[in-house]
Amino acid sequence: MRESIARLKRHPAARWAGAAVVLLALLALPFALAAAGTTWVRVMNLAILYVLLSLGLNIVVGFAGLLDLGYIAFYAVGAYAYALLASAHFGIHWPFWAVLPVSAIVAAFFGVLIGAPTLKLRGDYLAIVTLGFGEIVRIFLNNLSRPVNITNGPQGIARIDPFRLGAIDFSKSDSFLGLTFSGPIKYTYLLLLVLLGVIFVNLRLQNSRIGRAWEAIREDEIAARAMGLDTTRLKLLAFAMGATFGGLAGGMFSAIQGFVSPESFVLVESIMVVSMVVLGGMGNVWGVTLGALLLSFVPEILRFTVEPAQQRLFGRVLIEPEVIRMLIFGFALVLVMILRPGGLWPSAVRKRELASRGRAGGTP
Repeated sequence: MRESIARLKRHPAARWAGAAVVLLALLALPFALAAAGTTWVRVMNLAILYVLLSLGLNIVVGFAGLLDLGYIAFYAVGAYAYALLASAHFGIHWPFWAVLPVSAIVAAFFGVLIGAPTLKLRGDYLAIVTLGFGEIVRIFLNNLSRPVNITNGPQGIARIDPFRLGAIDFSKSDSFLGLTFSGPIKYTYLLLLVLLGVIFVNLRLQNSRIGRAWEAIREDEIAARAMGLDTTRLKLLAFAMGATFGGLAGGMFSAIQGFVSPESFVLVESIMVVSMVVLGGMGNVWGVTLGALLLSFVPEILRFTVEPAQQRLFGRVLIEPEVIRMLIFGFALVLVMILRPGGLWPSAVRKRELASRGRAGGTP
């Protein structure tokens, strides 16, 4: 049986057949979720945005080993860049294909801005500085409403333009071949397309010369510098690349929601994205994707099941779903760190590192 499966895997058409199956599954996914309710399509869209954020942070944390606790700041910068250039706030209505690259570029600039002064910091010190940067950005967004109203303060920016492609408006429903494509479904397809592109870039980076250089810096920066690597440039590049994906996700978030405010970019969101990377497996693109999807969908499943279950058992809600979600979330992270310190789906390099450390620790 195993030999026949191995022969099928080696068949020239196996890769194309697998790609076709995945493509069909992705095409059917939005309609399958819509059958359970439009809410689940929106949850899927939010989950894909979290995957984009996690893949961006994975470059900084997983590839280069730079602990960034303020990553949500780049998400905020991208979101507000899109909101300011495609809304009624300033009366500017650029098309999305022009604004999205601007969101990514502005976020990359901020990535270099935070990366440059922190190049000599490592570990906890770097984490504290990036955490402070994330809070500074949120506070600025909250207060840049006077004397010149730039961000509209805590009220946020509303009436943000949705994506429009010719006659197709992504905020409205359209029918095609007897199928109804609602706004969330159209956004799901667009997000999936962007996600596939980002995964492709991440995989190419991981196996490239730059990716291996980041890996060397993560393992031993002094040894990497001694081998002739320009660690300053490579670390700045990691911050810029990670921030680019964060800004891209932020721009798409603005268009999908039609509204942004500083409350969407609090510290808890940064912690959540870091947890997705750690839970899935730092340094592994597929592991990070798995972690982001799990931590995006499980809370929503709890939201729809915990409260009705308590009503049925006790006649009232004893513990709020949000509290139970955080309890389960924390318990799951503790279990993963104890049982699978490399994450649910660690990279091959990470597996070898943990195995060698375990052997070194077990030697008398």
